[in-house]
Amino acid sequence: MKIAIYGQNYIKNATQEAVEKLLDFLLEKEANVFFEKEFIKTQNSAIQKSSAVRTFNQLDDSFDLLISIGGDGTILRAITYVRDLGIPIVGINTGRLGFLATIQTDEIENALEEIFKGNYKISERSLLSVSTDPKNNDITEIHFALNEIALSRKNTTSMITVETHLNDEYLTSYWADGLILSTPTGSTGYSLSCGGPVITPDANNFVLTPIAPHNLSARPLIIPDSTKVTLRVDGREDQFLMSLDSRIVTLPNATTVTIKKANFVVKMVELLDETFLDTLRKKLLWGEDRRN
Repeated sequence: MKIAIYGQNYIKNATQEAVEKLLDFLLEKEANVFFEKEFIKTQNSAIQKSSAVRTFNQLDDSFDLLISIGGDGTILRAITYVRDLGIPIVGINTGRLGFLATIQTDEIENALEEIFKGNYKISERSLLSVSTDPKNNDITEIHFALNEIALSRKNTTSMITVETHLNDEYLTSYWADGLILSTPTGSTGYSLSCGGPVITPDANNFVLTPIAPHNLSARPLIIPDSTKVTLRVDGREDQFLMSLDSRIVTLPNATTVTIKKANFVVKMVELLDETFLDTLRKKLLWGEDRRN
């Protein structure tokens, strides 16, 4: 198998331990191992000099798997390499919560053994695609997000107004610190922190969640994922921020932001005994009631 390994450009003991366990397993299986070129610089000299390890700048469809080592944020950055190639992603969790990266360090050998045997399932996750008018060069290449796209205020403590249209029909103007458009995958992230609902990954929906709205009636709104969402910002400052997962750009208020469902999905590898509901109970402590 041809395996890509990606992690953030910083290293900690938990990540180092996971890398060493993973690499030992992959080399024993005689896999072709490729480290992302910046991530390998964080490894010890033995790994960097190993003739069994190569590096990549970009991926192509010859790769069988991408293994992300870190937290969910690491996976969000990993998809900028995978893009629309359809390469399945395996998440090893050395971070904190781990909704997407569900394999713990002490489970690496057993989990990868099952994956190599084909004992896994694929969860296809929808993404958001954004365009701006006028065009912004910072998002021309990487114009998609797995979790959410959010518009928020910049350099001000004042609210902004986000005029919102759904399929070219006016919905409302949110007076708030910002507005989040989240996928089902992202519903357990920023949107949840702002009072949004949890959506199962296989639901064909997105959710609009205002950030600290000053409209008492403003509530999260679930919409079909076929909806085209058009946003325009007004405020005391001339610019606002737009985030695509962990990537942020600054846009002038004259910009029209259009968001649609992306025309490709991200494939997440899940072990056969994993379910989203089980993850909810473990990560969000659902059911942690002494009466249960």
